[in-house]
Amino acid sequence: MTTSLPPSRHPRAVLLGAQAGAVGLPVCDHYAGVEARMRKSLALQAEWSARHGACWFDVTLDCEDGAPVGAEAEHAALIVELVRGLDWAAAVPPRVAVRVHPVDHPAFEADVATIVGAVGARLTHVMLPKVESVADVERAAAALDAAGAPTLALHALIESPAAVHRAFDIAAHPRVASLSFGLMDFVSAHGGAIPATAMTLRGQFEHPLVRRAKLEIASAAHAHGKVPAHGVVTEFRDREAVRHAAERAAREFGYTRMWSIHPDQIEPIVAAFRPQPGEVEEAAAIIERAAAADWAPISHQGHLHDRASFRYFWQVLERAHATGVALPETVRGHFR
Repeated sequence: MTTSLPPSRHPRAVLLGAQAGAVGLPVCDHYAGVEARMRKSLALQAEWSARHGACWFDVTLDCEDGAPVGAEAEHAALIVELVRGLDWAAAVPPRVAVRVHPVDHPAFEADVATIVGAVGARLTHVMLPKVESVADVERAAAALDAAGAPTLALHALIESPAAVHRAFDIAAHPRVASLSFGLMDFVSAHGGAIPATAMTLRGQFEHPLVRRAKLEIASAAHAHGKVPAHGVVTEFRDREAVRHAAERAAREFGYTRMWSIHPDQIEPIVAAFRPQPGEVEEAAAIIERAAAADWAPISHQGHLHDRASFRYFWQVLERAHATGVALPETVRGHFR
């Protein structure tokens, strides 16, 4: 059984230090922009949260590519109505965000003024698409400030070769909590130099330029304690394909979050980002022994471990807890 530790001796404080304040987000970000799908997605989130006692995925209400064109003001007003109508007194409060138009789009300022001005305090973040530079982030941050949300986080969607080049600078901005990769716009931005097969399930993990972009974005996010979010898989009805893509994104490319564009994708994504039972058992055993040794080096199954590796195994347990994996009793108390 876990013994109670004072805050200064808790694994997060001892092992993560300054990283203890790093961004932590659900592993799945679900997008919906058509009214019926937005309502269904919000209802599904409430259902899952009530069943599991935790919110396993965000819902991002879309004003951009996933939304109808030509009624931007009406769509923004609908999003305000939907957010206001959620059950904010629930035991597990909703986690809802909005994707606005790019900063150079005529509807950007109206999106922010309407939505953030009305329900900014209820949003987890604003997703900013087609970010090209830190200047775009600054412009968006100024708009959020003007709408009365000076602490609301921004997530930046990287969708062009130039933006990939500037990913480290974008990730460094204090208002940016996450970087996402926009595969289809990235491929299109190359003017036909990258084939359409690079937008498929298999091709997006094999084309050298796409692989490089994914790795740069993940590296930039981790360098600044931000969350790298992998983009969409368009084969949305193939649950096995979604699971396979999510596992590759997590285990080969360093992503800790992934987009969903259909409710059927949510469960495979969450499952793919869960640590395996053997990983959790090993991590729990190491953390239990490390805590008992006051975080001095230990030997476990013939391997020497110290705080450098303790940090990794603690993060395995954090990821397990966030994705609903049952933790061994020996470490469960660290999460109460």
